[in-house]
Amino acid sequence: MVTAHTPHQPLAELLRPKTLGQVIGQQHLLGEGMALRLAFESGQPHSCILWGPPGTGKTTIARLMADAFDAQFITISAVLGGIKDIREAVELARVARDGLEQRRTIVFVDEVHRFNKSQQDAFLPHVESGLFTFIGATTENPSFEVNSALLSRAAVYVLQPLGTEDLKQIVARALSQCALPAIESVAVDRLIAYADGDARRLLNTLETLSVAAQQEKVVEITDVWLLKVLGERMRRYDKGGEQFYDTISALHKSVRGSDPDASLYWFVRMLDGGADPRYLARRLVRMATEDIGLADPRALRLALDAAEVYERLGSPEGELALAECVVYLAVAPKSNAVYKAFNEVKAFVKKDGTRPVPMHLRNAPTQLMKELDYGKGYRYAHDEEGGFAAGENYLPDGMASPGFYQPVERGLEIRIAQRLRDLESRNNKEN
Repeated sequence: MVTAHTPHQPLAELLRPKTLGQVIGQQHLLGEGMALRLAFESGQPHSCILWGPPGTGKTTIARLMADAFDAQFITISAVLGGIKDIREAVELARVARDGLEQRRTIVFVDEVHRFNKSQQDAFLPHVESGLFTFIGATTENPSFEVNSALLSRAAVYVLQPLGTEDLKQIVARALSQCALPAIESVAVDRLIAYADGDARRLLNTLETLSVAAQQEKVVEITDVWLLKVLGERMRRYDKGGEQFYDTISALHKSVRGSDPDASLYWFVRMLDGGADPRYLARRLVRMATEDIGLADPRALRLALDAAEVYERLGSPEGELALAECVVYLAVAPKSNAVYKAFNEVKAFVKKDGTRPVPMHLRNAPTQLMKELDYGKGYRYAHDEEGGFAAGENYLPDGMASPGFYQPVERGLEIRIAQRLRDLESRNNKEN
Protein backbone atom coordinates (compact mmCIF):
# COMPACT_ATOMS: atom_id res chain seq x y z
CA MET A 1 0.00 0.00 0.00
CA VAL A 2 0.96 3.64 -0.38
CA THR A 3 2.65 5.39 2.46
CA ALA A 4 1.06 8.80 2.20
CA HIS A 5 3.44 11.71 2.01
CA THR A 6 2.75 15.00 3.74
CA PRO A 7 -0.78 15.99 2.62
CA HIS A 8 0.00 19.64 2.08
CA GLN A 9 3.20 18.95 0.13
CA PRO A 10 2.62 18.22 -3.57
CA LEU A 11 4.59 15.37 -5.07
CA ALA A 12 6.43 17.82 -7.30
CA GLU A 13 7.77 19.58 -4.19
CA LEU A 14 8.59 16.32 -2.44
CA LEU A 15 10.69 15.18 -5.38
CA ARG A 16 12.17 18.55 -6.31
CA PRO A 17 15.98 18.23 -6.55
CA LYS A 18 17.90 19.69 -3.61
CA THR A 19 21.27 19.58 -5.38
CA LEU A 20 22.49 19.92 -8.94
CA GLY A 21 23.35 16.22 -8.97
CA GLN A 22 19.71 15.30 -8.35
CA VAL A 23 18.46 17.12 -11.45
CA ILE A 24 17.09 14.69 -14.02
CA GLY A 25 17.74 15.54 -17.64
CA GLN A 26 19.41 18.61 -19.20
CA GLN A 27 22.83 16.98 -19.04
CA HIS A 28 23.85 18.94 -22.14
CA LEU A 29 23.81 21.94 -19.78
CA LEU A 30 24.41 20.44 -16.34
CA GLY A 31 26.79 17.59 -17.06
CA GLU A 32 30.45 17.79 -16.09
CA GLY A 33 32.17 20.53 -18.04
CA MET A 34 28.90 21.81 -19.56
CA ALA A 35 28.00 25.50 -19.75
CA LEU A 36 25.47 25.81 -16.95
CA ARG A 37 27.42 23.51 -14.63
CA LEU A 38 30.48 25.71 -15.11
CA ALA A 39 28.34 28.76 -14.31
CA PHE A 40 27.32 27.15 -11.01
CA GLU A 41 30.92 26.32 -10.19
CA SER A 42 32.26 29.77 -11.09
CA GLY A 43 31.13 31.32 -7.81
CA GLN A 44 29.67 34.28 -9.71
CA PRO A 45 26.00 34.25 -10.75
CA HIS A 46 25.06 35.79 -14.07
CA SER A 47 21.79 36.82 -15.65
CA CYS A 48 20.30 34.26 -18.01
CA ILE A 49 17.22 33.14 -19.91
CA LEU A 50 16.09 29.53 -19.50
CA TRP A 51 14.20 28.62 -22.66
CA GLY A 52 12.36 25.33 -22.98
CA PRO A 53 8.99 23.55 -22.99
CA PRO A 54 6.91 23.21 -19.81
CA GLY A 55 8.14 20.74 -17.22
CA THR A 56 11.82 20.76 -18.19
CA GLY A 57 13.19 22.14 -14.92
CA LYS A 58 13.47 25.89 -15.46
CA THR A 59 12.19 26.84 -12.00
CA THR A 60 14.21 24.09 -10.33
CA ILE A 61 17.45 25.26 -11.94
CA ALA A 62 16.77 28.85 -10.92
CA ARG A 63 16.14 27.80 -7.29
CA LEU A 64 19.31 25.70 -7.24
CA MET A 65 21.29 28.65 -8.55
CA ALA A 66 20.02 30.78 -5.67
CA ASP A 67 20.98 28.04 -3.20
CA ALA A 68 24.41 27.64 -4.79
CA PHE A 69 25.18 31.32 -4.29
CA ASP A 70 23.33 31.71 -1.00
CA ALA A 71 21.19 34.36 -2.66
CA GLN A 72 17.78 35.72 -1.78
CA PHE A 73 15.32 34.18 -4.26
CA ILE A 74 12.45 36.35 -5.46
CA THR A 75 9.87 34.94 -7.85
CA ILE A 76 7.69 37.06 -10.13
CA SER A 77 5.01 35.57 -12.36
CA ALA A 78 4.75 37.54 -15.58
CA VAL A 79 1.22 36.16 -15.97
CA LEU A 80 -0.01 37.70 -12.70
CA GLY A 81 2.59 40.35 -11.90
CA GLY A 82 3.41 43.83 -13.13
CA ILE A 83 5.54 46.91 -12.49
CA LYS A 84 4.46 46.96 -8.82
CA ASP A 85 5.99 43.50 -8.31
CA ILE A 86 9.20 44.60 -10.03
CA ARG A 87 9.47 47.62 -7.74
CA GLU A 88 8.96 45.45 -4.67
CA ALA A 89 11.67 43.06 -5.89
CA VAL A 90 14.06 45.99 -6.38
CA GLU A 91 13.42 47.21 -2.84
CA LEU A 92 13.93 43.74 -1.35
CA ALA A 93 17.18 43.41 -3.29
CA ARG A 94 18.41 46.74 -1.94
CA VAL A 95 17.59 45.72 1.61
CA ALA A 96 19.44 42.41 1.17
CA ARG A 97 22.46 44.11 -0.39
CA ASP A 98 22.70 46.91 2.17
CA GLY A 99 21.92 44.76 5.23
CA LEU A 100 24.40 43.20 7.60
CA GLU A 101 24.63 39.97 5.60
CA GLN A 102 25.01 41.80 2.26
CA ARG A 103 23.25 38.97 0.44
CA ARG A 104 22.95 38.64 -3.27
CA THR A 105 19.50 38.49 -4.87
CA ILE A 106 18.24 36.45 -7.76
CA VAL A 107 15.01 37.65 -9.35
CA PHE A 108 13.29 34.83 -11.21
CA VAL A 109 10.63 35.86 -13.73
CA ASP A 110 8.45 32.97 -14.85
CA GLU A 111 6.89 33.26 -18.34
CA VAL A 112 8.97 36.39 -18.94
CA HIS A 113 7.63 36.61 -22.51
CA ARG A 114 4.28 37.68 -21.03
CA PHE A 115 5.80 40.97 -19.85
CA ASN A 116 5.52 43.82 -22.33
CA LYS A 117 8.46 45.96 -23.47
CA SER A 118 8.19 48.58 -20.73
CA GLN A 119 7.95 45.90 -18.04
CA GLN A 120 11.00 44.11 -19.40
CA ASP A 121 12.88 47.42 -19.65
CA ALA A 122 12.27 48.02 -15.94
CA PHE A 123 14.83 45.32 -15.14
CA LEU A 124 17.64 46.80 -17.22
CA PRO A 125 19.14 49.44 -14.89
CA HIS A 126 19.20 47.03 -11.96
CA VAL A 127 20.75 44.23 -13.98
CA GLU A 128 23.40 46.63 -15.25
CA SER A 129 24.13 48.00 -11.77
CA GLY A 130 24.43 44.49 -10.39
CA LEU A 131 21.68 45.02 -7.81
CA PHE A 132 20.34 41.58 -8.63
CA THR A 133 20.85 38.68 -11.02
CA PHE A 134 18.00 38.27 -13.46
CA ILE A 135 16.77 34.81 -14.51
CA GLY A 136 13.90 34.61 -16.97
CA ALA A 137 12.01 31.44 -17.86
CA THR A 138 10.15 31.19 -21.14
CA THR A 139 8.51 28.60 -23.34
CA GLU A 140 8.76 30.96 -26.33
CA ASN A 141 11.74 31.81 -28.52
CA PRO A 142 13.47 34.67 -26.66
CA SER A 143 14.72 36.08 -29.97
CA PHE A 144 11.15 37.15 -30.65
CA GLU A 145 9.66 37.55 -27.17
CA VAL A 146 12.41 39.16 -25.06
CA ASN A 147 13.61 42.71 -25.64
CA SER A 148 16.95 42.83 -27.42
CA ALA A 149 18.41 45.08 -24.68
CA LEU A 150 17.54 42.58 -21.96
CA LEU A 151 18.50 39.63 -24.14
CA SER A 152 21.96 41.09 -24.77
CA ARG A 153 22.62 41.15 -21.02
CA ALA A 154 21.61 37.53 -20.41
CA ALA A 155 23.00 34.17 -21.49
CA VAL A 156 20.41 31.94 -23.14
CA TYR A 157 20.26 28.27 -22.13
CA VAL A 158 18.04 25.96 -24.16
CA LEU A 159 16.34 23.17 -22.18
CA GLN A 160 15.10 20.05 -23.91
CA PRO A 161 12.01 17.90 -23.23
CA LEU A 162 12.87 15.02 -20.92
CA GLY A 163 13.59 11.73 -22.59
CA THR A 164 12.03 8.36 -21.80
CA GLU A 165 14.81 7.30 -19.44
CA ASP A 166 14.67 10.66 -17.65
CA LEU A 167 10.95 10.29 -17.02
CA LYS A 168 11.39 6.71 -15.86
CA GLN A 169 13.86 8.00 -13.27
CA ILE A 170 11.15 10.31 -11.93
CA VAL A 171 8.73 7.40 -11.61
CA ALA A 172 11.43 5.37 -9.86
CA ARG A 173 12.14 8.23 -7.48
CA ALA A 174 8.43 8.53 -6.62
CA LEU A 175 8.32 4.78 -5.91
CA SER A 176 11.40 5.03 -3.73
CA GLN A 177 9.64 7.71 -1.68
CA CYS A 178 6.63 5.38 -1.28
CA ALA A 179 4.55 8.07 -2.89
CA LEU A 180 2.47 5.56 -4.88
CA PRO A 181 1.99 1.80 -5.27
CA ALA A 182 3.92 -0.49 -7.55
CA ILE A 183 3.29 0.13 -11.23
CA GLU A 184 3.07 -2.33 -14.09
CA SER A 185 5.80 -1.78 -16.70
CA VAL A 186 3.16 -1.35 -19.41
CA ALA A 187 1.48 1.32 -17.29
CA VAL A 188 4.83 3.08 -16.82
CA ASP A 189 5.31 3.17 -20.59
CA ARG A 190 1.85 4.65 -21.03
CA LEU A 191 2.57 7.28 -18.37
CA ILE A 192 5.81 8.24 -20.12
CA ALA A 193 4.03 8.65 -23.44
CA TYR A 194 1.26 10.61 -21.71
CA ALA A 195 3.81 12.97 -20.12
CA ASP A 196 5.27 13.73 -23.57
CA GLY A 197 8.58 15.00 -22.17
CA ASP A 198 6.96 17.16 -19.46
CA ALA A 199 8.13 16.28 -15.92
CA ARG A 200 5.46 18.46 -14.32
CA ARG A 201 2.72 16.71 -16.25
CA LEU A 202 4.12 13.36 -15.17
CA LEU A 203 4.32 14.40 -11.52
CA ASN A 204 0.79 15.80 -11.52
CA THR A 205 -0.46 12.58 -13.07
CA LEU A 206 1.38 10.48 -10.47
CA GLU A 207 -0.22 12.67 -7.77
CA THR A 208 -3.66 11.95 -9.22
CA LEU A 209 -2.93 8.24 -9.34
CA SER A 210 -1.62 8.27 -5.77
CA VAL A 211 -4.82 9.82 -4.43
CA ALA A 212 -7.02 7.51 -6.49
CA ALA A 213 -5.02 4.47 -5.41
CA GLN A 214 -5.44 5.34 -1.74
CA GLN A 215 -9.17 5.87 -2.14
CA GLU A 216 -9.67 2.57 -3.99
CA LYS A 217 -7.07 0.66 -1.95
CA VAL A 218 -5.19 -0.31 -5.10
CA VAL A 219 -1.96 -2.19 -4.40
CA GLU A 220 -0.64 -2.10 -7.97
CA ILE A 221 -1.30 0.34 -10.78
CA THR A 222 -2.14 -1.75 -13.82
CA ASP A 223 -2.53 -0.50 -17.36
CA VAL A 224 -6.26 -1.24 -17.29
CA TRP A 225 -6.77 0.70 -14.06
CA LEU A 226 -4.58 3.54 -15.35
CA LEU A 227 -6.76 3.95 -18.44
CA LYS A 228 -9.87 3.93 -16.28
CA VAL A 229 -8.50 6.74 -14.08
CA LEU A 230 -7.01 8.90 -16.83
CA GLY A 231 -9.66 8.36 -19.46
CA GLU A 232 -8.73 8.92 -23.11
CA ARG A 233 -5.09 9.81 -23.38
CA MET A 234 -4.56 13.39 -24.38
CA ARG A 235 -1.33 14.81 -25.66
CA ARG A 236 0.16 18.04 -24.43
CA TYR A 237 -0.05 20.63 -27.16
CA ASP A 238 0.92 24.30 -27.23
CA LYS A 239 -1.66 25.85 -29.53
CA GLY A 240 0.04 29.21 -29.80
CA GLY A 241 3.69 28.59 -29.18
CA GLU A 242 6.75 27.28 -30.92
CA GLN A 243 5.68 23.62 -30.86
CA PHE A 244 2.59 24.59 -32.85
CA TYR A 245 4.62 26.29 -35.57
CA ASP A 246 7.22 23.51 -35.60
CA THR A 247 4.47 20.96 -36.22
CA ILE A 248 2.73 22.89 -38.99
CA SER A 249 6.18 23.37 -40.53
CA ALA A 250 6.69 19.59 -40.44
CA LEU A 251 3.30 19.08 -42.11
CA HIS A 252 4.03 21.62 -44.84
CA LYS A 253 7.49 20.18 -45.55
CA SER A 254 6.16 16.62 -45.64
CA VAL A 255 3.54 17.62 -48.23
CA ARG A 256 6.20 19.49 -50.22
CA GLY A 257 8.41 16.40 -49.96
CA SER A 258 5.62 14.19 -51.41
CA ASP A 259 5.43 11.86 -48.40
CA PRO A 260 1.74 11.04 -47.78
CA ASP A 261 2.40 8.98 -44.62
CA ALA A 262 4.44 11.70 -42.94
CA SER A 263 1.93 14.33 -44.07
CA LEU A 264 -0.97 12.40 -42.53
CA TYR A 265 1.03 11.81 -39.35
CA TRP A 266 1.73 15.50 -38.73
CA PHE A 267 -1.83 16.41 -39.76
CA VAL A 268 -3.29 14.01 -37.19
CA ARG A 269 -0.75 15.14 -34.59
CA MET A 270 -2.12 18.66 -34.94
CA LEU A 271 -5.74 17.52 -34.76
CA ASP A 272 -4.95 15.32 -31.76
CA GLY A 273 -3.31 18.26 -30.06
CA GLY A 274 -6.33 20.53 -30.47
CA ALA A 275 -5.39 22.58 -33.54
CA ASP A 276 -8.37 24.25 -35.21
CA PRO A 277 -9.22 22.26 -38.40
CA ARG A 278 -10.16 25.56 -40.07
CA TYR A 279 -6.60 26.76 -39.59
CA LEU A 280 -5.33 23.53 -41.15
CA ALA A 281 -7.74 24.01 -44.06
CA ARG A 282 -6.31 27.47 -44.70
CA ARG A 283 -2.79 26.07 -44.66
CA LEU A 284 -3.75 23.37 -47.15
CA VAL A 285 -5.02 26.06 -49.53
CA ARG A 286 -1.67 27.80 -49.12
CA MET A 287 0.24 24.58 -49.88
CA ALA A 288 -1.84 24.05 -53.01
CA THR A 289 -0.84 27.46 -54.35
CA GLU A 290 2.74 27.64 -53.09
CA ASP A 291 4.05 24.12 -53.70
CA ILE A 292 1.81 22.57 -56.35
CA GLY A 293 0.64 25.55 -58.35
CA LEU A 294 0.02 25.00 -62.03
CA ALA A 295 1.65 21.56 -61.99
CA ASP A 296 -1.84 20.45 -60.89
CA PRO A 297 -4.40 23.29 -60.71
CA ARG A 298 -6.98 20.79 -59.43
CA ALA A 299 -5.16 20.78 -56.09
CA LEU A 300 -6.36 24.29 -55.26
CA ARG A 301 -9.96 23.40 -56.08
CA LEU A 302 -9.70 20.25 -53.97
CA ALA A 303 -8.30 22.24 -51.03
CA LEU A 304 -11.16 24.74 -51.27
CA ASP A 305 -13.69 21.91 -51.53
CA ALA A 306 -12.20 20.20 -48.46
CA ALA A 307 -12.46 23.44 -46.50
CA GLU A 308 -16.12 23.78 -47.54
CA VAL A 309 -16.88 20.17 -46.60
CA TYR A 310 -15.42 20.77 -43.16
CA GLU A 311 -17.59 23.88 -42.72
CA ARG A 312 -20.68 21.81 -43.57
CA LEU A 313 -19.89 18.73 -41.48
CA GLY A 314 -17.64 20.00 -38.68
CA SER A 315 -15.62 17.59 -36.53
CA PRO A 316 -14.96 14.74 -36.69
CA GLU A 317 -16.69 13.92 -40.01
CA GLY A 318 -15.30 16.90 -41.89
CA GLU A 319 -11.74 16.07 -40.88
CA LEU A 320 -11.73 13.16 -43.33
CA ALA A 321 -12.12 15.58 -46.25
CA LEU A 322 -9.09 17.50 -44.99
CA ALA A 323 -7.15 14.24 -44.65
CA GLU A 324 -8.05 13.35 -48.24
CA CYS A 325 -6.75 16.74 -49.32
CA VAL A 326 -3.50 16.22 -47.39
CA VAL A 327 -2.84 12.95 -49.23
CA TYR A 328 -3.73 14.45 -52.62
CA LEU A 329 -1.42 17.42 -52.10
CA ALA A 330 1.38 15.12 -50.96
CA VAL A 331 1.24 12.91 -54.07
CA ALA A 332 0.51 15.71 -56.58
CA PRO A 333 3.29 16.94 -58.89
CA LYS A 334 5.05 19.94 -57.36
CA SER A 335 5.84 23.36 -58.78
CA ASN A 336 6.71 26.60 -57.04
CA ALA A 337 7.22 28.38 -60.36
CA VAL A 338 4.32 30.80 -59.89
CA TYR A 339 5.29 31.37 -56.24
CA LYS A 340 8.86 32.23 -57.26
CA ALA A 341 7.75 34.40 -60.17
CA PHE A 342 5.30 36.32 -58.00
CA ASN A 343 8.00 37.06 -55.39
CA GLU A 344 10.51 38.06 -58.06
CA VAL A 345 8.04 40.47 -59.65
CA LYS A 346 7.22 42.00 -56.26
CA ALA A 347 10.93 42.55 -55.58
CA PHE A 348 11.46 43.95 -59.09
CA VAL A 349 8.54 46.39 -58.92
CA LYS A 350 9.61 47.56 -55.46
CA LYS A 351 13.06 48.64 -56.63
CA ASP A 352 12.19 49.59 -60.23
CA GLY A 353 10.95 53.00 -61.33
CA THR A 354 7.32 53.64 -62.32
CA ARG A 355 7.35 52.82 -66.02
CA PRO A 356 4.56 54.38 -68.11
CA VAL A 357 1.98 52.15 -69.76
CA PRO A 358 2.69 51.93 -73.50
CA MET A 359 0.25 53.94 -75.59
CA HIS A 360 -1.14 50.91 -77.45
CA LEU A 361 -2.08 49.24 -74.14
CA ARG A 362 -3.87 52.25 -72.67
CA ASN A 363 -7.64 52.46 -72.38
CA ALA A 364 -9.37 55.08 -74.55
CA PRO A 365 -12.90 55.64 -73.23
CA THR A 366 -13.14 59.26 -74.48
CA GLN A 367 -12.64 60.98 -77.85
CA LEU A 368 -9.87 63.14 -76.44
CA MET A 369 -7.90 60.07 -75.37
CA LYS A 370 -8.30 58.58 -78.83
CA GLU A 371 -7.02 61.84 -80.36
CA LEU A 372 -4.01 61.55 -78.03
CA ASP A 373 -3.33 58.07 -79.48
CA TYR A 374 -4.43 56.15 -76.39
CA GLY A 375 -4.90 52.55 -77.52
CA LYS A 376 -3.62 53.28 -81.02
CA GLY A 377 -2.09 50.25 -82.73
CA TYR A 378 -3.41 47.71 -80.24
CA ARG A 379 -3.90 44.30 -81.81
CA TYR A 380 -6.95 42.37 -80.61
CA ALA A 381 -5.57 38.86 -80.04
CA HIS A 382 -8.87 37.13 -80.80
CA ASP A 383 -8.74 38.51 -84.35
CA GLU A 384 -5.26 37.11 -84.97
CA GLU A 385 -4.31 33.64 -86.19
CA GLY A 386 -4.60 31.12 -83.37
CA GLY A 387 -5.84 33.85 -81.00
CA PHE A 388 -2.27 35.17 -80.62
CA ALA A 389 -0.83 38.48 -81.79
CA ALA A 390 2.65 37.26 -82.66
CA GLY A 391 5.38 39.82 -82.09
CA GLU A 392 3.24 42.11 -79.93
CA ASN A 393 4.88 43.65 -76.84
CA TYR A 394 2.97 43.91 -73.57
CA LEU A 395 5.76 45.16 -71.31
CA PRO A 396 6.65 48.82 -70.75
CA ASP A 397 8.71 50.38 -73.55
CA GLY A 398 12.41 49.65 -73.18
CA MET A 399 11.93 46.82 -70.68
CA ALA A 400 13.57 43.57 -71.69
CA SER A 401 11.65 40.35 -71.21
CA PRO A 402 12.55 39.35 -67.64
CA GLY A 403 11.49 35.69 -67.79
CA PHE A 404 9.95 35.71 -64.32
CA TYR A 405 7.79 32.63 -64.82
CA GLN A 406 9.77 29.46 -65.51
CA PRO A 407 7.48 26.41 -65.52
CA VAL A 408 8.96 23.16 -64.27
CA GLU A 409 8.96 19.87 -66.17
CA ARG A 410 6.33 18.31 -63.91
CA GLY A 411 2.60 17.78 -64.21
CA LEU A 412 0.57 20.23 -66.27
CA GLU A 413 3.49 22.67 -66.38
CA ILE A 414 5.16 20.36 -68.92
CA ARG A 415 2.40 21.33 -71.35
CA ILE A 416 2.50 24.96 -70.22
CA ALA A 417 6.25 25.10 -70.90
CA GLN A 418 5.72 23.65 -74.36
CA ARG A 419 2.97 26.20 -75.05
CA LEU A 420 5.29 29.06 -74.01
CA ARG A 421 8.06 27.73 -76.24
CA ASP A 422 5.66 27.61 -79.19
CA LEU A 423 4.50 31.19 -78.57
CA GLU A 424 8.09 32.37 -78.18
CA SER A 425 8.95 30.76 -81.51
CA ARG A 426 6.10 32.60 -83.21
CA ASN A 427 7.18 35.89 -81.62
CA ASN A 428 10.74 35.38 -82.84
CA LYS A 429 9.53 34.88 -86.42
CA GLU A 430 7.76 38.25 -86.29
CA ASN A 431 10.69 40.18 -84.74
